Amino acid sequence: MKASDPSHEVLPLSSISKTDKADSIGLIAGGGQFPIMVAKAAKSRGLSVVAVAHLDETDPSLEDHVDKIVWIRLGQFGQLIKTFQKNDISKALMAGSISKKRMFDNIRPDLKGLSFISKIAVFHDDNILAAFARELAKEGIEIVSSTAHLPELLATVGCFTRKRPTKDQRTDVDVGWRVAKELGRLDIGQCVVVKKRTVLALEAIEGTNETIKRGGTIAKGGAVVVKVSKPQQDLRFDVPSVGLETINVMSQVRAKVLAVEAGKTLMFNLSEMTALADREGICILAL
Repeated sequence: MKASDPSHEVLPLSSISKTDKADSIGLIAGGGQFPIMVAKAAKSRGLSVVAVAHLDETDPSLEDHVDKIVWIRLGQFGQLIKTFQKNDISKALMAGSISKKRMFDNIRPDLKGLSFISKIAVFHDDNILAAFARELAKEGIEIVSSTAHLPELLATVGCFTRKRPTKDQRTDVDVGWRVAKELGRLDIGQCVVVKKRTVLALEAIEGTNETIKRGGTIAKGGAVVVKVSKPQQDLRFDVPSVGLETINVMSQVRAKVLAVEAGKTLMFNLSEMTALADREGICILAL
């Protein structure tokens, strides 16, 4: 299924109006700060926010920024649907990360979750999330974009740091970009670590930070980190993101360049992120 298909249409948060079923929005919350930022943005528009949060993933302080919150374990699909239907939620958005490792050691599916899992042929991100959205649609709950209401978080084209890439580093960015796009096309990961035109690490289930650590350790300094969207990226979910922690990890392994895709990558705490990169001699650019 391509992003241009009618069934794959991305609806912005701003499309929700007072004429909808209710002036409420559902929030399916993962980890990190993004769910809190989205909740604040929705509240600023006068929307009531009903959150379904994940134990051991979602920041407990989300409770302070929503009107109602229900905590579930990964896989409790039936409880999620029940919560939204009970609160007359017809539109919901997804924000925050879920550690892929949880799929193997912390999933606790209810009956609805077991039924959902049994229908998935391939356990890749796109397959799971697209199927998840389709199942919710059958229950009268439509997934809308989590990024359209916070466009200031999306990377814009340019170099954000005093440090700029050298000619060799830019070549490594080009190599990493091509490989990362292919990795994304296969729906495996979105991050690649390169040095001297050699690919040192590809992201899989371990996530971006561990990929940077692994590749950066092999590089022994000077690695180039590239993170891009998938060619078939659905901006309703699974949007690539970087932030202060990304730069912290790069600093630990003395990586020197972070390249992301403009317009399709969330950049959290940009000012703090850039300040740290400047102190550590790291270049951040969006292409």
